[in-house]
Amino acid sequence: MATEDDFPKEPTLYESLSVQFMKESKFIPGQMEDNTLTVIMADPYDFYTLDAIRLATKKKIRVLVGEESKILEAIERSYGAGGSSMEKIIEDMESIPDLQAESEENVDQLRDMASEGPVIRLVNLIITRAIERRASDIHLEPFEENFRVRYRIDGVLHDVESPPKRLQAAIISRVKIMAKLNIAERRLPQDGRIMLRVKGKEIDFRVSTVPTIHGESIVLRILDKSSIVLDIMKLGFARDTLNGFQELIQHPHGIILVTGPTGSGKTTTLYCALEKINSPDKKIITVEDPVEYQLKGINQIQVKPAINLTFANALRSIVRQDPDVILIGEIRDSETAEIAIHSALTGHLVLSTLHTNDAPSAITRLINMGMEDYLLSSTVIGILAQRLVRTACPYCREPSSPDPAVFQEMRMDGVDPAEVRVFNVRGCSQCGNTGYWGRVGIFELLQVTEDIQKLILEKKDANLIKERARKAGMRTLRQDGWLKVREGITTVSEVLRVTQEEQLL
Repeated sequence: MATEDDFPKEPTLYESLSVQFMKESKFIPGQMEDNTLTVIMADPYDFYTLDAIRLATKKKIRVLVGEESKILEAIERSYGAGGSSMEKIIEDMESIPDLQAESEENVDQLRDMASEGPVIRLVNLIITRAIERRASDIHLEPFEENFRVRYRIDGVLHDVESPPKRLQAAIISRVKIMAKLNIAERRLPQDGRIMLRVKGKEIDFRVSTVPTIHGESIVLRILDKSSIVLDIMKLGFARDTLNGFQELIQHPHGIILVTGPTGSGKTTTLYCALEKINSPDKKIITVEDPVEYQLKGINQIQVKPAINLTFANALRSIVRQDPDVILIGEIRDSETAEIAIHSALTGHLVLSTLHTNDAPSAITRLINMGMEDYLLSSTVIGILAQRLVRTACPYCREPSSPDPAVFQEMRMDGVDPAEVRVFNVRGCSQCGNTGYWGRVGIFELLQVTEDIQKLILEKKDANLIKERARKAGMRTLRQDGWLKVREGITTVSEVLRVTQEEQLL
């Protein structure tokens, strides 16, 4: 039987053991000794939970029996993220007035209110819960009747427990103070940054505010340096696509583009590429807005438009810094595109991103920016389009038969439906009832061969370039998605969510 000394004095946090899972399964992680984790459980014969803990922590498990009430109290005490925590904090905030954020006279009162203990604890709770649930963004949104908190988890927004509307001004002011923003300025957007140590990890938050008709809306982008994957082998590449991409990044010169919408993992892919080719005999310089993660041995430049340090101006300077490899955070205009092309022509390897739906469309986008086709055909060596799909939870995924239309599309792509394994998800305590845990990339790699170069010179449209590349062996985004469906990594609905329907010419 567990004694008071067996219960943890400090929280033992594993990203894959959520507080919700602990409460539902009535256990709490205890001390760790010699790769053996002590777990205090109300039901020591709950073998499903024991197996889940063992898989999640990759540790040997020592079980102690504890009273259910004491376990739940210990979870509340150690993690402070139980369902009643926010209620208890709000009970301590009854004296906080309902201030109208638009009032010009209440700045001092807002500052005092934002410094009160309950307000600080409430904001800390919102942030801690987001990190425990692996959120990438925290949304604090004011509306006419309520104040809403949402977390973006694995690329999808989820409603979470939210404080009452009357605390809106206090919460917004507290976040602005933490980000060193002007709490008196509520009419203009502001950007700031917060550095916090949460659960033993250094977390960087990028804070953005915008004025709405019901008050300021705030988004906190969570940048956890410990969570970024800089191993190109772990991004989700199929073997042939990985080999092709690795060949491209070893070229001495040329342009490699990574395309996709915001939040599709482009920066992570480029960082992985730089990590792969970074060596003492190469000088690598990046120009970014913002610099999301610091890379060892690489010169990184933060764009600052306020002092006229734009992408174009920074690029003109770094060409004189004798670089071998240049990373441009994004090609946003014709001026940046021209400098990228010139850099490639003068013997540099240039990596950058574009916002296009697929790989061939990047050529069309650059031509529309005014770039000459003969320059593109001689400098662009490869284009990688990508998306992120959520990975099916291994604990609650279930085999099923796909829709006949999906079978038809898979058959079109040369796949025998009889060999297809398809899974649906139902949600469980392990995945927070979402059915998914984590994300993986799907990719479309267009290698600019002589045949593709001719099509570019002939100003052929993206659809024709795509079809020619498919016949040469290029796997499209949706085809790569189907591959991951067949492997049981993701679901049909995820592939349909992030890719567009493809028509054969």
